[in-house]
Amino acid sequence: MKEKSGKRSALVNPLGKAKAYAFLLLKFRLRSEKELAMRLRRKKFPENIIARVIGSLKDKNFLDDRVFAQAWVKSRINSSYGPVRIREELRLKGLDDQAIEDSLNQIKTGYTEKEAAIRLAKQKLAKQNPLKPQKAKARVYAYLMRRGFNPEIINEVVKES
Repeated sequence: MKEKSGKRSALVNPLGKAKAYAFLLLKFRLRSEKELAMRLRRKKFPENIIARVIGSLKDKNFLDDRVFAQAWVKSRINSSYGPVRIREELRLKGLDDQAIEDSLNQIKTGYTEKEAAIRLAKQKLAKQNPLKPQKAKARVYAYLMRRGFNPEIINEVVKES
């Protein structure tokens, strides 16, 4: 019984298998080079195959850390996360400092961290049961810290609320 040679060779060929897995991952969302390499390593692909797959995807513009960083920043800003947390997430995803700063600087048009923190603080305070004001402010402060806002801005927002 003969199988189709195209499908069979992709399944046996480690390079084809690695590329197929990489495309499957990229189908769901953009990824950084480091992130994709880690996922390929987890599947036990050899380093030379991983390097070839990453190189091929970069050559064809399917993999670009700068595009990934911009998309990640936009997504996280829309989800009400602060720049401190976003910067750390991008660092963990293997992006260099320059790409991180460039992507954060591009999003600053039309976005102010203080306004976002004020909006979140108001939402959080509205959900608080009638607590002592000091306790409510402490909870808002902790919440905004977890969301990744700068401590100076949080202090201003908490004092104003």
